[in-house]
This record gives sequence, structure tokens and C-alpha cells, in this order.
Amino acid sequence: MLTIKNLTKKFGHKTVVDDINININPGEIFSLVGPNGSGKTTIIKIIVGLLQPSTGEVKVNGYNVVVEPEKAKREIGYIPDEPSIWSFMTGEEFLHLTGALFGITQAERLAKLPELIDIFKLQEIKQEYFEEYSRGNKQKFSILAALLHQPKLLLIDEPIVGLDPRSAEIAKDEFVKFAENGGAAFLVTHTLSVAEEISTCIGILEQGKLAVVGTMNELRQKAGLGQTATLEEVYKKLIK
Repeated sequence: MLTIKNLTKKFGHKTVVDDINININPGEIFSLVGPNGSGKTTIIKIIVGLLQPSTGEVKVNGYNVVVEPEKAKREIGYIPDEPSIWSFMTGEEFLHLTGALFGITQAERLAKLPELIDIFKLQEIKQEYFEEYSRGNKQKFSILAALLHQPKLLLIDEPIVGLDPRSAEIAKDEFVKFAENGGAAFLVTHTLSVAEEISTCIGILEQGKLAVVGTMNELRQKAGLGQTATLEEVYKKLIK
């Protein structure tokens, strides 16, 4: 569903992403973790077309994001690290706009929106303006917008920042359900416990390079730790 091959991104003489290779199949959740400035968000922005790669290629469901950007983007649901929506648009209007941009008819949107809004129980605020929402409620509507057009790939940049504990659990459940239904998810996060809990595979990025990648058990083995070691313990062992 997502193929990243020999991806490199340079800004001037600085290499931010260095020869990255990642493959995510349907049903998988791949989490990318690493320190600030390691290149995680740059990779996300290249996948969604906000940045162009210096070398290498990225394909979403077989579509090259540079050669066939519109076809690739139709397959993607993007949840950015900072939800940014027009202030004087309501949450419900935002979902309608997003659906319309992806070619979902008004009848289909009217049928789908109540089900989506019920995920986070947002009925009481759906007609309030975005400028009145908390950071967490903006994030909830961003998650719903990403799911609305039934994408094949979810790109998730810091998914639970600003969410209360119950909403964070709901979000994680939705991501797992998405993968179980045949989708693929690429998650960038500093919250190691989230990556450990829901990922089928985890990559650790360091200075633009993919230092290590594998399942939790494989990462524990590479770190020389036991089967009860947490991702935080593995991370500290592998990244100095």
C-alpha cells in the first residue's frame, strides 16, 4: 500500500532524509519514531506531496506521488500534527467540504456523517466554529475527515496530542480497526507507548537514517532485551 524506495531529501547541502526504504502492506500499522529533527515529518510531507523528494520514489497503492499526485492523494487520509482549518467553518461544514473535495456526493455525506460524528460524540458541537474548539476537538474532526472518503492509507502525524485519555483510546481503536479492515497506516509519533501498543512494525529514525526496523519482539532481540521490555527501554538501548 505504501512503498518508499531509496528516498532522500536535501535542503541545500543538508541531508534531512537519507536513503529510506519502507514497505507497508494492507492490514499493517507502521510507526516511525525518533528524536526531533530526525526527518519524520519530512517523510510524511513528501508522501502527501507537500515536499518533493531529492532522489528516490514513493508509491501509494501503486501510484507514484510525483508522477501521479492526484491519484496517489485520493488513496490517502492525512491527519497532520497541527489541525489547521478555516476558523469560521463549523466542524460539520469541514467534513462536508472534505468529502466534496474527494468526490463524495451530498447524499453519501449526509448518510455517512452521523456515523462518523458519533465516534467521538461530537453532536453537540458539530455546528460550532473551529475557532471555538479546543485543540483536542480540532484533532477529532481532523481524524474524522481523514476517514471520511475511506482511504487505503492513513498518514498520521502525532495522532493523540491534545486528546483526553478516553478520546485517545477511541482514536487508537479506530486506527486498529482501519488496518483490520484492509487499510494500511503510517504513524509518526513521539509517544512510544502508542507505537508499541498498536503497531505491527516499528522503525527508529536517527539523523535521517532508518537505524533499525522490525516488530517489537525483533527490536527487543536487536537491543538484547527480554520479551517484557518496553519500546522506551528498547529505544534507549538502541539510540544513544
